[in-house]
Amino acid sequence: MGDFIVILPALDAIKRTYPEAELILLAKPWVKEFFSGRPSPVDRVLSLPPLAGVNDPVESKGRVPSTGSGVYPVEVELFCQAMQGEKLDVVIHMQGDGKSVNPFINKFAARVTAGMCNPPAESLDRSIPYVHYQSEVLRNLEVASLIGARTTSTGFEPRIEVTESDEQETESVRQTIKGKPYVVIHPGADDIRRVWPAVRFAEAADCLLEKGYAVVVTGTPKEEERVATVIRAMSRPAIPCTRLGLCGLAALLQHSALVISNDTGPLHLARAVGARTVGIYWAPNILNWGPLSRDRHRLAIGWQLECPQCGIRPVSPWPFQPQTSDCSHPYSFVESVPVAEVLALATELLGLTTEH
Repeated sequence: MGDFIVILPALDAIKRTYPEAELILLAKPWVKEFFSGRPSPVDRVLSLPPLAGVNDPVESKGRVPSTGSGVYPVEVELFCQAMQGEKLDVVIHMQGDGKSVNPFINKFAARVTAGMCNPPAESLDRSIPYVHYQSEVLRNLEVASLIGARTTSTGFEPRIEVTESDEQETESVRQTIKGKPYVVIHPGADDIRRVWPAVRFAEAADCLLEKGYAVVVTGTPKEEERVATVIRAMSRPAIPCTRLGLCGLAALLQHSALVISNDTGPLHLARAVGARTVGIYWAPNILNWGPLSRDRHRLAIGWQLECPQCGIRPVSPWPFQPQTSDCSHPYSFVESVPVAEVLALATELLGLTTEH
């Protein structure tokens, strides 16, 4: 989800610069569903066939080089033929160093190709190098500028419009909240090293309940146990929410008084729908994934750089890549963030709206 959200300012810039052009987005099927009926700069979404290194979450940034054989599965070859039939003027990619994706888009036979390119990736007509530590939003805007697209001074933060259909999906949760102002807590993340401990989320949530806010603890279905762990650790009741779809989650986040979350997809979604956020980040990840503005967003930062068990330090360019293959210890690198710091940032943001 985060990779999708950080391209939105670039898509806006392209559409603003070329309003008469048809903008086609190649993405996973869930993106097509999410954009259905939603105002956006995208005119069409086409679902990509499975292809390692192109729409594979592990390899999506070029971490695993392509074989360079140029031989694709039949389904992929047929997709490339369909793209050739589109008679595309420009194909632009915003996905890693180009080792995997450049050979793929070069098969579309577009008039111009643009994106990122690090040797030994196939060349494009226009490119910039991929350097890991750069804001993903600014990186994608820089890629968009290769075809002349420009943004405005207010166009740097991702924006997603919440629809009436999104609102309808939240009906059951809103009935449980009963009209109270509420704070959303999102305690999950795919990587344990980015996860703040459940007991600390619980302590922060209890303090917010004492201030008069309802607390909704969100997660995906596979995160139900983590959500339950947070609620069990609380001294006051909270509202679990693990069955809401992505569209409903967007509406729930938008209407919250505040969102407190690990550095993960729902935090980026909260930013995009205009919610106030306190994000809990591992320090180096801020460079790539932190918000560019501070009017509605605050950052609680974990400065831990060594594995708490063996002392091995992650090295650039990839966070958490150890200097030896011996370190795979499942520890949080943000555990040291104090509850008091998160609450101070939350109180600061809540004070911008109303007192409770």
